[in-house]
Amino acid sequence: MKRFDTINVIPLIDVMLVLLAIVLTTASFIVKDNLKIDLPQTQSTQAYMPEEKPPISFHIDANNQLYLNEQPRSLADISDFLVSLDKQQPLILQVDKQANFGDFVALVDAIKQQQLTQLTILTKAAP
Repeated sequence: MKRFDTINVIPLIDVMLVLLAIVLTTASFIVKDNLKIDLPQTQSTQAYMPEEKPPISFHIDANNQLYLNEQPRSLADISDFLVSLDKQQPLILQVDKQANFGDFVALVDAIKQQQLTQLTILTKAAP
């Protein structure tokens, strides 16, 4: 009978690589929402289907702070950024229900001034 002095770890490494690939693949699909935006509820909310182009996200939190792709910005900075966008660029707008309506209107007005038409305003479905 042959004596085994060492353990073959190659199958263990193969299994660990497969598990690592699975974890990395599923982790990339988890959406992490750093901003605490409490969306208003609506009765006619539809499921959001992202466009082929990756959308640009705008947020207004309860403290009326504007965000561009989760980075705090002023309305002037956002207006300057909007000038460089393609007219068919998809945009997502999330506004906290405690935010001032005036800030929402100012952001939508800045978007419309640049004739950007692919705007989606996200809400959550009422129970």
